Amino acid sequence: MPARLFLSSGDLMADRRYEFARDLRLKGNLAAAADLLLQATELAPNFASAWFTLGEIRERLGEHDAAIAAFRNARAADPDDRHGATLRLMRLGTEPVSDMPPRYVQVLFDQYAPRFESALVDDLGYRGPALLFRAVLSVRSAARKPAFFERAIDLGCGTGLVAAAFASEVDHFIGIDLSPRMIERARATGLYAELEVDDMFRGLRSRPAASADLILAADAMVYVADLAPVLAEARRVLVAGGLLAFTVETHQGEGVILGEGLRYAHGVPCVRASVEAAGLELSQLKRLSARNEDQVPVPGLVAVATRT
Repeated sequence: MPARLFLSSGDLMADRRYEFARDLRLKGNLAAAADLLLQATELAPNFASAWFTLGEIRERLGEHDAAIAAFRNARAADPDDRHGATLRLMRLGTEPVSDMPPRYVQVLFDQYAPRFESALVDDLGYRGPALLFRAVLSVRSAARKPAFFERAIDLGCGTGLVAAAFASEVDHFIGIDLSPRMIERARATGLYAELEVDDMFRGLRSRPAASADLILAADAMVYVADLAPVLAEARRVLVAGGLLAFTVETHQGEGVILGEGLRYAHGVPCVRASVEAAGLELSQLKRLSARNEDQVPVPGLVAVATRT
């Protein structure tokens, strides 16, 4: 995963205390690290990185209320919430599950971009694009239609792994990603006719109605709590008979939860209801894992929906 985000306080002494605290944390001395971080926040009350790290340590120490207070201070100090304090508050049960702060996602993947492919493919056994490819071919075959698409949109395109998987089946590929650094790497592949820095919903919203016959989202919906708005925009952009294919992580319940890895998992009923609410017809939904964690497949779903 990417390096830990650090936002300087602007106060040299506060920053140094943060660095010392980081070293103590790495050595396992959490109590001493917490003391230094408190000193840093006394010197610089709006030191978001110190508050966030203090929240993580308080959580590790089982100090629930103190962790919540620290994460709230981190978010107040950085309204863009680039550390993702909101997600930690969701995990601690003090806030309802909602969509991630966009700047958090952007910063996360800007940092992740240099080693994104090696981390996913080599470390996590990522297979999302291949799963989508097989699912789309299966649905097209069942409908007795050719598996060639004039215009496809790759949501959360990353470095271009989906475009590489579908290159022989798509004439004109459009990539949308919130991370400028991911877009730079996608551009280097030469697989995309168009690339756009934006989130999935706004990226689709900017597209004309009935302008694509395939929309793909591999390992992207795990950063979206409420699928329905994105799926509804996908329906608007798809031509009649067009396909939307996406992967999600899942769990045994009905709704959406935020997992330990700070990725959303959607229950099967939630996915079905979101597809239906968007006015799409669910053509295929299979329990398939797109990646591993600690060498164990993460429970997942591969969905293909059709715009009728």
